[in-house]
Amino acid sequence: MVAERSAQLSDVIGKLGPESRADTPGTGPAVCGHQVEQARQHTSDQGGHISSETRINERIRVPEVRLVGPNGEQVGIVRIEDALRLAQEADLDLVEVAPQARPPVCKLMDYGKFKYESAQKARESRRNQQLTVIKEQKLRPKIDQHDYETKKGHVSRFLSAGNKVKVTIMFRGREQSRPELGFRLLQKLAEDVSELGYVEASPKQDGRNMIMVLAPHKNAKPKPKVKEPVET
Repeated sequence: MVAERSAQLSDVIGKLGPESRADTPGTGPAVCGHQVEQARQHTSDQGGHISSETRINERIRVPEVRLVGPNGEQVGIVRIEDALRLAQEADLDLVEVAPQARPPVCKLMDYGKFKYESAQKARESRRNQQLTVIKEQKLRPKIDQHDYETKKGHVSRFLSAGNKVKVTIMFRGREQSRPELGFRLLQKLAEDVSELGYVEASPKQDGRNMIMVLAPHKNAKPKPKVKEPVET
């Protein structure tokens, strides 16, 4: 079907006379392929559909357009009447993809199919997006082993759930003169949870605190929460 349409379209384009085509591919300022692609990408980024401002078919009210075929082939500048006739004979739509160009750039495409595929891609993109949550854990530089294991367990759980973790070492009094204690503690924590995450932001002194940010590995899938059994 596509091959037949392309062949039919090529025949019709070839019949356009000089009075219908103001220029031909290679003789005028050609439209770069990325212009059309950028226009299509823009519509995709804006929610998966061509915006209501995009003009198609008879809504395009200009004397001439720079026409691009359904496969990206450069047709050239043609009268709007001829562009609409080409679209009708190829059973396609004439879609204005670069209205700011002079003359505007229009492409022959299946408008309904394009809208459907763009909406599908947008839904898939939204499905794959994850809301990034930053959790926080605060430690003291002279934390005892039991408290450390508890804090490490919290950090491991956050990373397993796909969340980032901001780890803060809080210095008090004379502890501020021993920043290396906090640095070593953060290094130890990063090593202990290295299977679950990595250091996204290295330890940095911020006033009385030292801060490090851990992030889950990108290829790690969040583990589902396990509900504790209810006693009956």
